[in-house]
Amino acid sequence: MSDILIVDDERDIRELISDILEDEGFATRLASNSDETMAEINTEAPALIILDIWLKDSRMDGIDILKTVKRDNPDVPVVIISGHGNIEIAVAAIKQGAYDFIEKPFNIDQLLVVIRRAMETSRLRRENQNLKRRDVATSEMIGTSAPYRALLGQLDKVTKSNGRVMLTGPAGSGKEVAARYIHAHSARASAPFVTVNCAGVAPDRMEEVLFGRETPDRGVEPGLLEQAHGGVIYFDEVADMPLGTQSKILRVLVDQQFTRVGGTDKVRVDLRVISSTNRDLDQAIKADTFRQELYHRLNVVPIAVPSLEERREDIPLLAEHFIAEFNASQGLPQRALTEDAVALMQTMVWPGNVRQLKNLVERVLILGDGTGPIEARELPGEEENGSDEGRVVLSGALATLPLREAREAFEREYLLTQINRFGGNISRTANFVGMERSALHRKLKSLGVVTSAKAGVRVAHVDEEVEAAG
Repeated sequence: MSDILIVDDERDIRELISDILEDEGFATRLASNSDETMAEINTEAPALIILDIWLKDSRMDGIDILKTVKRDNPDVPVVIISGHGNIEIAVAAIKQGAYDFIEKPFNIDQLLVVIRRAMETSRLRRENQNLKRRDVATSEMIGTSAPYRALLGQLDKVTKSNGRVMLTGPAGSGKEVAARYIHAHSARASAPFVTVNCAGVAPDRMEEVLFGRETPDRGVEPGLLEQAHGGVIYFDEVADMPLGTQSKILRVLVDQQFTRVGGTDKVRVDLRVISSTNRDLDQAIKADTFRQELYHRLNVVPIAVPSLEERREDIPLLAEHFIAEFNASQGLPQRALTEDAVALMQTMVWPGNVRQLKNLVERVLILGDGTGPIEARELPGEEENGSDEGRVVLSGALATLPLREAREAFEREYLLTQINRFGGNISRTANFVGMERSALHRKLKSLGVVTSAKAGVRVAHVDEEVEAAG
């Protein structure tokens, strides 16, 4: 969308206007009739159209072409020129959406002024629409842990290309934040980022939502693909996309064009595609609920987003970030975290991952007492103790074991939790639990606890032989 399309049935006039504009630094394309015009527009929409009303040997006249352009490409300004102009024709053209009307023979300086104003107006309108369309959700990545750094390194690499990315990871782990990070640090950062909630759209409406529609009553209604033109389309939980829609999306990825529901004209789009899923797509392919061809098209660069359990070291940073965010957006108190609260948060189970942590922080800030530091007693899991302060409530399984076995099971689970809390760092774990490092190593060996590398970090787990024996 960077050149000017000149439409006139007189070759001399087309070439004269083209020469003048190219001398002024503009790129141009030429067309002599409606068929050539529509072919040029469908190949790539121009920045502006200079259109003659009267076109010999043309299927459509200038007014018909104007109507079609304003229907399908409303952002493209059209300047009408005519050697048989009158007030009625000029008014009709303006009513149909023309930017201006210039009568032949035209003044070159006047034509250039109109063109520059039209293109500037169009540019400002597009920028305004893009700003309205762009979701301002955060693209800020938070963390210092090894899995986080590994993820960030992968994201930084893919920002430099237009390759399709497939983000995998459990629900709530931050896949959309990662997608927005790619967009924000890419050459498409100023263009739209449009999210398709594949699980949230009714299957019978998915095609209208994606491709848009054309109806006699409402005219053209652009879909999400069209809205994302020039930017990023993000398929959130792509495994939930209806099977019928998958084949059509596959066609779009191949051709970079589609037809609106109820329409006939081809709409060309320039898109970068990012997808995400928390499901095993290999299993979905075997179950015939996901097309293998689409999977291979989307999964050019697979990137795994770690769960919160894999990056427990980041929990304090994330919690502090959310506290500051809620303070700025909702006016909730800016509270610090006590060491006990941090320790408890790092040992909690987080099936909802980062999203669950964010919700927990918001709940504590809303329901908490005062503006002082957040204490462990305000966090879920502590209130069950009731008035029996200081008591440890046993699980049913632990309570049924003899003392020696119960103690061994508790020690094993406790040390597993602490080691993973500190990212597999044995020295930090030993310091926290109050043991010499050598003593901790002996204890771990006796309990059958080992560490191994996973996603760039040491993770503690029970030795397979010990687990099998148990």
